[in-house]
Amino acid sequence: MMMMKSIDLANFAIVVSGFVISALGLLLAVFLRQTDRKSRGFFLIFFLLLVGYTASATICQLSGTALLSQITLFTNSLFSSLLIPAITLYLLHCAGRSWKRSPLFALVVALWTVYFVLLAATQFTTWIYYYTPDNVYHRGPWYPLLLIPPVLLMAANMISLYRCRAALTQRQRIAFFIYFVVPLVCMLVQMFFFGLLLIVFGTSLAVLFMFVFLLEDQVERSFRQQQEIANQRASVMVLQMRPHFIHNTMMCIYSLCKQDPQKARQVTMDFSTYLRKNFTAIASATPIPFSSELEHTRAYLAVVQAQYEDSLFVDYDTPHTWFRLPPLTLQPIVENAVKHGRDPYAGPFHISIRTRKTDSGTEITVSDNGRGVHPADDSGAHIALENIRQRLELMCGGRLMITPNETGGTVVTVTIPDRSTE
Repeated sequence: MMMMKSIDLANFAIVVSGFVISALGLLLAVFLRQTDRKSRGFFLIFFLLLVGYTASATICQLSGTALLSQITLFTNSLFSSLLIPAITLYLLHCAGRSWKRSPLFALVVALWTVYFVLLAATQFTTWIYYYTPDNVYHRGPWYPLLLIPPVLLMAANMISLYRCRAALTQRQRIAFFIYFVVPLVCMLVQMFFFGLLLIVFGTSLAVLFMFVFLLEDQVERSFRQQQEIANQRASVMVLQMRPHFIHNTMMCIYSLCKQDPQKARQVTMDFSTYLRKNFTAIASATPIPFSSELEHTRAYLAVVQAQYEDSLFVDYDTPHTWFRLPPLTLQPIVENAVKHGRDPYAGPFHISIRTRKTDSGTEITVSDNGRGVHPADDSGAHIALENIRQRLELMCGGRLMITPNETGGTVVTVTIPDRSTE
């Protein structure tokens, strides 16, 4: 008698824990927006089925009549069986396969139909399970027959997971594997340990773990897509180098070949370095050493100074170089300043490039005395800086600020946290 009370208490704790876990998962699915529309819809339906499953299991444990126990056990079994076709649909969705042409889904529907027929027939016979008038549950001689379709369903999904593994990410494979294995093990254990509702807790926990793994996968893929978009914008910016800049550079080299051959060779070398750094930056998907970006910037400014002769002056103050930053950060900022800040009818154009180590990381400032670029400008200058800002945030958690220079012109400040430094 004491043993029965202990089992009843353990079962009550198990079903209540399962209900709390499923309710928590449902709340996460409702309020989180990081998943795509189909995935979010799937998890809403899935957790609703799980809530129904665990709620009916809880009511069944508290039931005082045989009729209510039989009804709630039927709904409990029905909800739990519906979870399997649901996960099959989502597996096919993640693998990019259509359920309409899937032999797996047809097999799952057929097995689920067999299970439902057995479950419905159980309500009118004592062959599989039954309740006595005094509300005591008993397994019939054909009870294992009811467990065969769910076991085959889980096995079919495991085989499908193996066959679809190439189309899934590592997190997706782990998530589905957890869900398929844990309930299956609990189901097999429950077959031999009569009375303990281990499968309710195992299923709820497996679904929550699966949801967390798939959510992490969704967030990571979304982050990666945003980073790829930002990098593509940077690549397009490089590939769409201003034709007149290349033309002016080549004409400058042509003129210098006769006037100052030594300088012509140097400008050719600087222009070659600038082009090489441009195309190298396209292939880089991770932050690069600042020294490489500084070399890129120096090469660009050397070419521009050769064209503008004594109207462009650059001041470098970069004692701190031991850190990394996204490719095409400093050079486009400087090019943006020359393109939009320099006034050919005003006095000489001055650019200052400085770096310093701060308590939280690194600070880079590019200041000029030009016409100024305001943060609210809807112009090419602002678009270029906004692109750099996005890549800074995505690739290293950095920030970019645009402020007016006290003496006229613009100051662009880049801050990079310590976690991005070498």
